[in-house]
Amino acid sequence: MSAQEDRWVSSFSFLLFCAVSIPMLGSASLLQELSPHEYFSGLQASKASLAYFSHTVSPGAQPFLEQIENSVEALHDYGISVVKVKCPKEDVSRYCGKENALRKAYLFRGNVLIREFPTDALFDVNSIVANVLFALLFNEVKYVETLMDLQNIENALKGKSNMVFAYVPATGTAEHRAVMEVAFVYGTVHQFVLTTEATLLKDTGSKEPDVSSAQLLFCHCQQATDLAQPCRRTPLEQDLTVLNIHRHLKLMGAPLVTEVAEDPEKVSTVHLQLGLPLVFILSQKETYEADRRTAEFLAWKLLGKAGVAILSRDRVDLNILRQTNVALKTPDEGVPIKYLVLEDTEEVITLLEDKSKVKQIQENEDEDEEDEDEKENDNQDMQDDQVVEAVSRDKKRELPLDQILTLTEETFHSAMLEAAQTVVLFYASWEAVSLAVLQSYTEVADHLKGTQGILLSRVNCWDWPGVCTMENVTQFPTIKIYKKGEQPITYNGMLGTEELTSFIVLSQVSCPLKLATIDEAERYLRGELPSELSSYHHSLVLGVFSTATSKVREAFAEAGSILSGHVTTGMYFEDDVLALSHKYAVSPPALLLARSSSQSVEGIALSKQTAQDIVQMIRYELLDLFPEITVQNLPHYLQLRKPFLILFSDGDIGQTESKEMLKLAKEKSQQTFVSCWLNLKNTPVGRGVLKAYFATIPSLPALVWVNLHAGGQVFKFPSEQSITEMNVLSWLEKLKAGLEIPSSTLSEEDWKPPLPAYNFLQMMEAAGPEFTLHTSSHQKDGQEQQQLEGSEEKATVREELSEEVGVTAEKAQGPGRDLRGTAPRLAGREKQARRHSEL
Repeated sequence: MSAQEDRWVSSFSFLLFCAVSIPMLGSASLLQELSPHEYFSGLQASKASLAYFSHTVSPGAQPFLEQIENSVEALHDYGISVVKVKCPKEDVSRYCGKENALRKAYLFRGNVLIREFPTDALFDVNSIVANVLFALLFNEVKYVETLMDLQNIENALKGKSNMVFAYVPATGTAEHRAVMEVAFVYGTVHQFVLTTEATLLKDTGSKEPDVSSAQLLFCHCQQATDLAQPCRRTPLEQDLTVLNIHRHLKLMGAPLVTEVAEDPEKVSTVHLQLGLPLVFILSQKETYEADRRTAEFLAWKLLGKAGVAILSRDRVDLNILRQTNVALKTPDEGVPIKYLVLEDTEEVITLLEDKSKVKQIQENEDEDEEDEDEKENDNQDMQDDQVVEAVSRDKKRELPLDQILTLTEETFHSAMLEAAQTVVLFYASWEAVSLAVLQSYTEVADHLKGTQGILLSRVNCWDWPGVCTMENVTQFPTIKIYKKGEQPITYNGMLGTEELTSFIVLSQVSCPLKLATIDEAERYLRGELPSELSSYHHSLVLGVFSTATSKVREAFAEAGSILSGHVTTGMYFEDDVLALSHKYAVSPPALLLARSSSQSVEGIALSKQTAQDIVQMIRYELLDLFPEITVQNLPHYLQLRKPFLILFSDGDIGQTESKEMLKLAKEKSQQTFVSCWLNLKNTPVGRGVLKAYFATIPSLPALVWVNLHAGGQVFKFPSEQSITEMNVLSWLEKLKAGLEIPSSTLSEEDWKPPLPAYNFLQMMEAAGPEFTLHTSSHQKDGQEQQQLEGSEEKATVREELSEEVGVTAEKAQGPGRDLRGTAPRLAGREKQARRHSEL
């Protein structure tokens, strides 16, 4: 929109709101009463008029006439005259002669009839104004009933102009009138689209929309140059009134990011004028491009809620700390600008949503350096290990251990005979992970409370080391399941409540199950399992064998025993096995897989001969084609040692992306990598992964290629392209050809603790000299000198490495939305991590 058009819209809308707001005296005098001849002879070519024809006013028409008189003033503001036409008794023309015609109002432009309105559709001022303007603005406001109609309009507008999409539960309401009045002003600037279809509102992507209230979305189609690229949508989060819609459109028309080269106290933008805060991203010449991308990303997140500007440090002399990277200006007069140090854009968004945090952060910044040092010392006192920290934090909480039997040397063996299945947790009361698992174990006991045949127990190996030695417990914690007459099963899975509960329940049935008839095998594949397993939905594996494959069958039986508790397995090797195998197009020996996520059964030839090979094969085949990566299942996919193609999403992924990615994963030629997705809401650690890849969180969804096992290069799929099978395949070909530049490269260093471990023996020597070994004084002095020199040398190297890593991080800064691009990185070099030797 040109500056001249913008001024015209602003001026016109101002006059419009003034006219609407100021009541007119004698509005009834604007209602003209004319004869048919006077009315039709006085019509002007471009003038609109609403006419009501009547002989005499009947009692039933009196309420309608009252509303018509009340709407005269509102319609007059839009240049629409309202006329009451008195029909002579002898007039039998089209508008006066028929009784049915007298129950309608007619809208004319000049002498052309635009629309007939039943009088019961014009029940109040809002319905009259809304329906009249709707009829006159038939080009400016399109009505749609289907998603296809809406998409066709969007596609026609892409790269040209923007769209205002409004949903109203019914026409003729106050919200409908508000949309029409704004469309009268902005109709030549934006394309307005209206619907009353609630299903269409859901199809636009609104999460659980309230279909009982009106909604309005501003669709940024002008920036979508590709037909496959959807129009961004910014909802109006206030009620649909003329003032709110006008305010929303003014904000949408403002620059996304404002460049500022003056004192921020003097800056005034549309956002401040409309009562919204303004966020300044403090930048400098060296980091301008990255800061610009950060500002644009933040501006889209805050669109309609706050303005965003870039303030150049090089062009404005600010007397502020150099660590400062964000400034916040509120529309309140006399309130000074707040300068803050924030980590990323999420903190800015949170800050604006909770204004009380502004004061809190400012007070934290105003603390003197001595207080900051004390805080750092306190942080150093916190345990390095997160498990230890969590246990220490919860140490005063009493665990409900009454449902878990405590075992000793005297009671251990007798307890193994009490129940069909006894679960034993071997732990050490002084060890942090043991105590953390003990908390999960109590939750498992609560889940399995009242379950027949299962006894949960525990052995403290610190008190009863003999029991743990006898049971070959070499690490803490260890969980074993004991069954009468069978070897104990050691649990080696995740130690969470859900995983452990599932393992215990599935272990009740000894695997593999031996099925005697084809009917039993079919019911097994349909999931008709023993009652104790019926509540747990999981994948099933059935091995089919002929009498000539006894060696493979024995290996499968051993594999089923190894997988017991993790995977339910069954065997069928009767004389009619060929009938079953032919049904699923396999030849014995073979595996039949019934996945929990699918209703179909998949047949796979069994070529492996050893139990371990069969175990690996089953685990591989049970992996999903396009899995959601979680903390629990990530190790299974890392074991494949393949590159990852990960779709990061802030919530569930759309059906289109899911369908396209699944098509990609199903292609045999593309199974050289793992196609997967990660939901940041279900797995929040994914945010840290994205920050490790790009130094900040990019716009989501984001498709990323990373090869953790070869080079560690990270590539990001172009955000301007839609995620389709063909686009992704084309992009992958460019990666193979070396035509794409990696966004970052992961370090090849091993993952180590952030600080070295405590040297407990050295601490004991210092605290209690009576425990030190007897050595000569000369030898002792030499060792101390070597330790001191080695410590100083390591400290120097560590500090140098810290600086090098900091500089490297600056150089390798990828496209980002974090707020650490300028001063905070420089400030980070000044504060080196304190070592344990300083405590």
